[in-house]
Order: sequence, then structure tokens, then C-alpha cells
Amino acid sequence: MMEAAVFYECVLKEQCNNVCVCVCCRYVVDRRWFDQWKEFVETGDQNSTSFPGQIDNAELFEDLDSYHLKDRLVEDEDFVLVPAEAWHKLLSWYGMVDDQPPLERKVVDLPSTLKVEVYPIEIFLCLHSNMENAVTTKFSRTDSIRESRLHTRAMCQAFSVPPGSECRLWMKSSDSSCERLRNVHMSVLDACLSSGMTVIMETRNADGTWPSSRPQIMRNSVEEQDSYRGQPGVCGLTNLGNTCFMNSALQCLSNTPPLTEYFLQNSYVDELNFTNPLGMKGEIAEAYADVIKQMWSGRHYSVVPRVFKTKVGHFASQFLGYQQHDSQELLSFLLDGLHEDLNRVKNKEYIELRDADGRQDQEVAEEAWRNHLRRNDSVIVDTFHGLFKSTLVCPECHKVSVTFDPFCYLSVPLPVSKERVMEVFFVSLDPYAKPVQHRVVVPKAGKVSDLCSALSEMTSVPPTQMVVADVFNHRFYKIYNMGESLSAILDRDDIFVYELSVLEEQPEEQVLLALYLRERSHYRDYGSGGGSYGTSLFGHPLLLNVPRSSCSQEALYNLFLQRLAGDANSADDMDPGEQSSGPAGADRSSKPPAEQPHEPTEEENEEDKQEEACSPSPPANEHPAKRRACHVRRKRLFSIQAVNSNGTTERGMGEGGTQPYVAIDWEPDMKKRFYNENEAEVIYVVLPLLQILTSAPCVRFRYCPVCKKHQLSTKKLDLWSLPEVLIIHLKRFSYTKFTREKLDSIVEFPLRDLDFSGFLLRKTLSSEEPPSRYDLIAVSNHYGGLRDGHYTTYAKNKDNGQWYYFDDSKVTYATEDQIVTNAAYVLFYQRQDKIRKPTLPAPNTGPTSSSQTSSDTASCKDDEDAAELGAASSITMETE
Repeated sequence: MMEAAVFYECVLKEQCNNVCVCVCCRYVVDRRWFDQWKEFVETGDQNSTSFPGQIDNAELFEDLDSYHLKDRLVEDEDFVLVPAEAWHKLLSWYGMVDDQPPLERKVVDLPSTLKVEVYPIEIFLCLHSNMENAVTTKFSRTDSIRESRLHTRAMCQAFSVPPGSECRLWMKSSDSSCERLRNVHMSVLDACLSSGMTVIMETRNADGTWPSSRPQIMRNSVEEQDSYRGQPGVCGLTNLGNTCFMNSALQCLSNTPPLTEYFLQNSYVDELNFTNPLGMKGEIAEAYADVIKQMWSGRHYSVVPRVFKTKVGHFASQFLGYQQHDSQELLSFLLDGLHEDLNRVKNKEYIELRDADGRQDQEVAEEAWRNHLRRNDSVIVDTFHGLFKSTLVCPECHKVSVTFDPFCYLSVPLPVSKERVMEVFFVSLDPYAKPVQHRVVVPKAGKVSDLCSALSEMTSVPPTQMVVADVFNHRFYKIYNMGESLSAILDRDDIFVYELSVLEEQPEEQVLLALYLRERSHYRDYGSGGGSYGTSLFGHPLLLNVPRSSCSQEALYNLFLQRLAGDANSADDMDPGEQSSGPAGADRSSKPPAEQPHEPTEEENEEDKQEEACSPSPPANEHPAKRRACHVRRKRLFSIQAVNSNGTTERGMGEGGTQPYVAIDWEPDMKKRFYNENEAEVIYVVLPLLQILTSAPCVRFRYCPVCKKHQLSTKKLDLWSLPEVLIIHLKRFSYTKFTREKLDSIVEFPLRDLDFSGFLLRKTLSSEEPPSRYDLIAVSNHYGGLRDGHYTTYAKNKDNGQWYYFDDSKVTYATEDQIVTNAAYVLFYQRQDKIRKPTLPAPNTGPTSSSQTSSDTASCKDDEDAAELGAASSITMETE
């Protein structure tokens, strides 16, 4: 009795009426029992009728079955709150009525005050697959989700979910809206959970999808996907509309073994960083994990990355919508986003960078890397980050500043020249010389006159006797003026340069005549209503400089005949054994005659009658046979028609007088006899990868801390250490103030044994340091030009060692000799000491890998605005 009295005086009077900050919980006790106990203690009479007996809170419950507290209980009227120490003393002295639960309540740290939560939060727990059977559970607002029964592992035990299952939680409000419960490290209060809400747990399907999102992300029906079993990782990505750039980047990262295994083994779950202000609250990492798990489940032909695309657009507004973008730009954002979402450093400390000040490079490099890891520590750093040595020298005071900077990939500029190589076809005046292909070097910002001047040095033909034209589909697409810019001519254009004859007439008396070659069909075209013969263009057209006075049918016929075949011979002089080639790719077995003996057809006889009706009457004594003989001699090899620029006859000569176009119509047998089309040969410029790892120095103004002013200095970057996976970005897209172009040069990059030992600043490596030899594992390709294009991927499967070609949703086998092309854009190399042997045998390759859907094609703009994080060994870079 004395102990209880002392306890009452020393503890209850001081603590029962004041909530102490250091005490984290209180116990609810019925007020009437507590008052009776106080009276008992104060009187000190053990035989008093005020003896309280066992602790009894029955008056606080609605019923004694659920032990649910009555609503609107008032402190100090219905109950009192006693500290945990006092409760355990009372319980040891008096005990508690059987079956009644102790009413422990926690102290909640609210924004304005500390408060004991008498009424805890009541939440319903259930499985996604069985939402009808919910379990009611009470939680304090201070409970950590990870440490309470809300944690997925605890719920797995409660609902008998198989161990090892990957689960996630959803919060469902009374209005039926659902929200992911991502951060299991926060409290129930911070997660905004309240009474009446339902927490749903779902487990990931075997195909990598989640039950809640399966209808949106499945490409085929559930039955089709469930029945498919393929090689994990050999999975296409559906093009959502100009998203081939994203698909290419995802396929490269998907086939990066250390990163993919990190996600497949669920290592990311415990490292999600929800508090990083530079991150995306873990959403990018989770969306990426969902895509990877689907691709590597082996149960999909193709995955629709719509959720991932939405998340990317949400956190990076430049990727909103379905515009064309660059795969390297998306890759840069994704690596940075994954790093910040998975950064193991929760609170980044401020670190003041130090200059070398004459210290040894090894010491400064180790200090820089330690400082980097104090703020940046993630699987991205472990896999992709290396270290540069940056050296700046002031030209005036010779101050040398040395720092070591991390990089995530090497961005390597390709050699860019101010000159341009153009391939053109030169058509000589010699009728027996076939067009010759020339490669000329011209200024990039030059004019058509510069092209003619460069070609003149090769052909000895004056530029004034040249005219340049773009030929497309057997007709002139454009005839250029000498003052037009060469930038209007694309590399894929077929450019012909024609030699013009020198005429005695004044320029205003000369006509530049465009000549098309056409073939007459065997049948009349009655669809036009005239019953005329149809024609089709063939061969390369010609440009001729003719006197304006020589534009009659007779004069043009003789001129064209001479231009096409030189001196005309009669049919008797033809030698079938002779072979000569004329311009526009024509093969001739002999010189075609000016006039060919020919037996007139019924249609020609009708034409003769019409001609005779319009001609003066012949002498009455002229014999009909003689007239037929004259007709036979008069029959020409081809006919001449005035046409428009498209080669049709809907318009008159010159299409309004701006440019005369004519066509000569050949009979089918003559065309077959004298013409043979040849294809032009394509030539590429080849550059080795290691050769372009060194570029010319560049200088810019930089502020010198010693001189206290901006100085024209240089910055030199050297490779100090390399990561496990090295990404090399070939800068194919050149942007200047005046020009924008893509460099289509082939870069020769090895598939194996890319050795950087000669490019590392540290020439001697210790036995503890990794080697510097790398093997290729993936390539992001870009086809097309600046305004349009398409991205694909070559990648090596980590499990079977087979190369595959990923073209959106289509996946096919690939061979090593297909990989090195002028489309290679981003290269992925893995260090040899980290490469594991394939765990599966290589497949028996065939024409295709699986029944993928047809290739999705989409236009993609190539944007080079992405920040350049790195360069190559011994590169002098521009500095701000």
C-alpha cells in the first residue's frame, strides 16, 4: 500500500496530467475505475470498500465482442491517459478483467502539437484477387508502413502468398479512387491513410505484368500471351507513334546485363529513393522495372511501353506527346532519372571542391571519387560512371588547374569539315561517251558555280559550258542556276552536269532545251478519248543548247539524231557486231540510221492521206509506187513531241514559255535493241573508332582566379578510369549557326577487344585495378536524315550470347557482319572481366526469331541538344 501511495505521489501527479515528449505511448483507463483507485490509495485503508479490483474498461466499449471503443469519448470524463510505466505498475498490482485488451495509444507528433490518438485508424486489408474477403486492422498514425502489418512481407504471411512473390500496395478511398502506396518507409500519417480506406495488395504475374494494369499493357489477348514461351529478353517494343527513339534506348539498356539483373532480382525495391528532390519519387525506376520484367518474362512477343512513355513525359516535358526525338537524349534523361530514383544517399551533403595544388594525380583522383560517392551512389554509378582528368592552363600566369570529373558516357564528335564531297554524273557532248561519275570537293556553303568549277578541273570543260540538274524518275526534278546554294542539293539526289555546245548566236538567240526519252506502247490508249498511243519515260534525259532559229521539227530531228548517235548511217551500213554506248546509258549495236526502210501500216496510210490532203497535189503523172517509195524513205526513227516538265503532252512547248521541254518517242523494238540502264555505284568514307578519339584543340575565354580576369585558355580532358559498361555516343548530328547536317561516315568499331590501355592516363595499372578491354553488347542505330529517320537496335542476349536486331515490335536474328554500319549512333561496351558466359546454348538461327508483328516505322527527328557529359582521351574541349 505504501508503494502504491508513493507511486501515486511521485509519478501520477507529475505525469498523468502532462504528456511527456520522451514518452511515445499512453494507456487508456476507465475514469471511474481510476477515481476509485485514487480514493483507495489516498485513504490508505486496505479493507476500504474503495478497493478498485481488476482494471475494468468495459464502460468504454460498444460491446464486449469486438471491443470497439464508443464514439466521442471525452478525456477526463470518460477515461484518463496514464504513462506506460504507470500502466505496467497498475497491471502488475491489480491485473485486468479477463479477455479485455489493453488500450495502448501512441503519441502523434502533429504539426502544431503533440496529441495522444485515442481512436486509431481502422483500415481494411485485402488481396487484388480476392477483394471480397477483407480484414479489418487498426494502425497508429505514427506506425511505419515497413514495420507494420501493412508491409508487403507481413501481408504476404497474413494472406498465405507464396514466399518470394513481388508485391505492391494500393490505397483505395471511399470514392473508389486508387493510388499507389510506393514509399514503405513513411508513416501511416504521412501516407495520408485514414479510417475507412482499403489497402489492396497485388502480386506480379508470371509474364511480368501487374493484374491492375494488364488490360492496358498487353499487346495480344491474355490467352495468346499465356501460351507463348520464348527466349527472355528477345521481345519487341510497340511503336506508340514516333517512339522508335525510346524503343531503341530501352533495348540497349535491357541488354546491359548488370542493370537488367539488378531489376530482375528486385534489388531496386529496397533502394528506391522517395525523398530525393532531384528524383522522380521512384516512379521512373518502377516504370522501367515493369518494362524490363515484361521483356524478360519470356511470355511476350512485344510489350507496349505506354505507362513508361507517360511517366517519361510527366517528368520530362520535352518528351510529352508523340513528337520526334533523339535516342541519345532519351538515354541521357533515363540514366540520370534512374540514378536519382535509386540514389542510396538520402541526404546530400555540401562538398567544397579542392584544386590539386600540386598533389599527386592518384591522391586527387581518389579524393574526387570519394566526394562523388558521398552525394551519388547508385547502380547507375556502379555500372556506367568513369572519371576524367581535366587540366586548364592560363596562358598569361600559367596557372594549372587540375580536377577530376565523373562522366556517364563518352560523347565523341566525328570529324567535321568545311568542305563537302559530292557525287555527280558528267554528260559529255561526245555522243558515244557514257555519263561518268565524279566525286568533287566543294565548299559546304558554296554555290552551284563552285560545283561546276571543281568539275571543270577534272573534265577540262569550262564552267560556262555546264548546266546542273537534279534527275528523278527519268525526268528533270530541278534545273539549277549558277547562283543557287549547294545546300539545296541533298546527298541522295541524282545530280547530272551537262556539257553545252558553244554557239555563235547571241545568248538571247539561244534556247536551253530539255529532252526526254519515251517509249511508245504497242496498244492505243482509248481512255483519254483520242485513241493515241500511250508512252512511258525511260533512261536519263538530256539538256541541249540550240539556236532559237533551229527549233523546227526537221532541224530538231537532225540535231537529236546527231546528239544521240553521231553521224547517221543507212540501214545497209549497220554492223550488228559493233558495240557503242551513247549518253543517257544507251547501248547501241550500230549507229541508228537517219531514215529506216519501213512498210507502212494501216494507221500510217491513214496519216499519209491526211498529210496529202493538206499538201500540194503531186504531179498527175507520178506513179503510186514511186510515191510509196518516197514514203518508205521518209519514215523516221522517232517522233518529236512538245511536252511539259513532267514529260506529258497536256501543255505546249515550254510550259508557258519558261523552259522548253520536248520528248522523242521510240518504238518498243528500237528501245529494246539500243538501250540498257546501269546503276550508279555508292561510295562511303570509312573512319576507325580509335582514330576519332582524338580531336583538334579548341579554346575559349575562361576566368582565371590568379589573374582575376577572363583568359583565352584551353581545357584538356584525359581518361583516368573507365566504368564496367562504357557508352560511346557518336555525334553524327552537326549544328552550327548556318548549317545542320548528319554525318553518314562509317565508324569502324570492333565487336571484341576494344583496348583503352593506350588511352588511359594511368599507363601502369596495379593488379587490383580492372583491365581496359571491352566487348560490344549493343548498338543504337539511326537511319535517315535530320528531318526524318528511324531508330533500331542490335543487341546481344546475355543468356544465350546471340545477336538480335530489334526494329520496334519486330525482332530477328542478326549476324556480326551486319552490325558495323554508317547508321551506328550509340555504342554499348562491357568490360571483359565482367562478362559472364552464356547460360543457354546459342539458338539454331533461321530467317526470323519469332512470329513478331510487322515492323512499326515512324519518323524521328534527331535532336542534338542533349548535354555532352564526356569526351574521349586527350581531347581538348571548349570551356566556359
